[in-house]
Amino acid sequence: MTFQVNTIRRLCKRTPRCLTHMFAAEICMHRFLLSSPVRTLNPKEGADHFFVVPHDFGACFHYQEEKAIERGILPLLQHATLVQTFGQRNHVCLKDGSITVPSYAPPQKMQTHLIPEKTPRSIFVYFRGLFYDVGNDPEGGYYARGARAAVWENFKDNPLFDISTEHPTTYYEDMQQAVFCLCPLSWAPWSPRLVEALIFGYIPVIIVDDIVLPFADAIPWEEIGVFVDEKDVPNLDTILTSIPPEVILRKQRLLANPSMKQAMLFPQLAQAGDAFHQVLNGLARKLSHDRNVYLKSGEKILNWTAGLVGDLKP
Repeated sequence: MTFQVNTIRRLCKRTPRCLTHMFAAEICMHRFLLSSPVRTLNPKEGADHFFVVPHDFGACFHYQEEKAIERGILPLLQHATLVQTFGQRNHVCLKDGSITVPSYAPPQKMQTHLIPEKTPRSIFVYFRGLFYDVGNDPEGGYYARGARAAVWENFKDNPLFDISTEHPTTYYEDMQQAVFCLCPLSWAPWSPRLVEALIFGYIPVIIVDDIVLPFADAIPWEEIGVFVDEKDVPNLDTILTSIPPEVILRKQRLLANPSMKQAMLFPQLAQAGDAFHQVLNGLARKLSHDRNVYLKSGEKILNWTAGLVGDLKP
């Protein structure tokens, strides 16, 4: 454990970006567990292990799907619980029993960019990001399975769509003035925009087939988001303009729930209901608890301290 702590400290000192990158959940989970009562210093008392693998293809660890599939899940990881940002049903890189988590977003940084809640949402659809990844996909047909390219080709001149590859300094502020924000897949299904949707209150338009989303106990994704099949991207304008205003308002009210915002964040100091505790909820299900400590209908937070005494020994 001392070796791991020192290694993490040296890495973060040499590369500070490790603390703020969208894959920083790995560092955050490590820091959280150092002071958590569920951690044990004796491996014989804590025989259940898990690995945090917050990369494009999780346990397959690669940004291009065909190479990730070829590599597969390393033997070291095949028999452990995996905590990973990657989640797509029936994919070789998603191990049964994995816990899907959001990408990391710096809570304090996002807080500084909040604008008044009553600011009108004057942008109908917003997106900033790549539509083609020419450097890694020269022919342009593989990146995002063509979904992002379809967005650009169909809506680059549509006045309802504020889309561009440019990333302005007002990116966070602009998001908070949008009704919908596109959350398409890139090389992998997950998107940091899903975290931003919960924090900034826009309705995420999730364009990924068979995606597995994080923390379904705490976040009613079907109720707050709009799901669009990749093949239906050319119909995005019709799909979004046909949503009744009362449905949009209901989704926006749900997105204003502070507990859902908390569930998507890894704060520097752990707080009740945050992403750390959502991970613990998932891990607790794998322990030999009595059935009466599992989540009841309507409950959002599992009381993970209600398990066997031996499970909780620090």
